[in-house]
Amino acid sequence: MCALRILVADDHEIVRRGVCTLLQSRSGWQICGEAANGSQAVALTRELKPDLVVLDVSMPELSGLDAARAILGQNERQKILILTIMDSDELVRNALEMGIRGFVQKSDAARELVSAVEALERNGTYFTSRIAQMVLDGYLDHNGQRGSRGPSLLTAREREIIRLVAEGKSTKEISTLLRVSAKTAETHRSNIMRKLKIHSVGELILYAIRNGILPVEFRAS
Repeated sequence: MCALRILVADDHEIVRRGVCTLLQSRSGWQICGEAANGSQAVALTRELKPDLVVLDVSMPELSGLDAARAILGQNERQKILILTIMDSDELVRNALEMGIRGFVQKSDAARELVSAVEALERNGTYFTSRIAQMVLDGYLDHNGQRGSRGPSLLTAREREIIRLVAEGKSTKEISTLLRVSAKTAETHRSNIMRKLKIHSVGELILYAIRNGILPVEFRAS
């Protein structure tokens, strides 16, 4: 089995080294790079192509969210875990709408970071209980149309495709798993997003979580 390659970005060297030491203690995981600011994180992600990026929110040059936006602009399927001292409504809204699927408080990192990385490694999600509840309650559904876009609108095949997209599978991988052509897989994806009035992978991930298509793991308070 290939090692899970992780890039860690934090401007505080002591924190960064602590995170690296904690993650490297897990068999099968390796730190492939370290970044001391947001710009470095973007450049190293492009160069090293890690499986997972752990991003501090407050960094110089580019904030964690700005770095995440740039990283996802390069590869919308990149797995990102946010490491933060805060979980403000605005931060949560912006991050989840981008498609970020993991949040860990720095104060909880010693207890929760390994579990969070394990969840993302399994193509799941990991939030604090407060953030998980916000997502599951549809807090970020600005249109207030959660019910009108429920899973009853979807066929079993469409639900399966949503799950695969939310897990980060590419069109080629989906076509292989479902034994259909890449064109058919892409058509299904386009039809789903049009039917649900969804315009980004981030919105699709949120939809999948809120409707039980993609499981959410969280830390109980």
